Amino acid sequence: MLEIIALIFLTRQMGNIAFQKGLKPGPWKVYTVLAWLAGEFVGVIIGIMIFGVDNLISIELVGITGAITGYLILKSFLSKKPDNMQDDIDQIGQG
Repeated sequence: MLEIIALIFLTRQMGNIAFQKGLKPGPWKVYTVLAWLAGEFVGVIIGIMIFGVDNLISIELVGITGAITGYLILKSFLSKKPDNMQDDIDQIGQG
């Protein structure tokens, strides 16, 4: 349940960043969910390879770590995009 609440919060945050960059927030929210799920899936696979099938708590912790890593990679990619320059162009000559 906490994972779903965290994912809702993170998708809102990613949408706000995309809006500031002048991009549509909807697709970036979907990308956030997909990055979270892909990271968690990869983390679970790595956790099973390291700890075996019997140690579920360790596998889930590695899965959550993978999910957060997926989110952070996507956030880094979005943060590197240029900011919306339209606001600056509208303000030229005013002042």
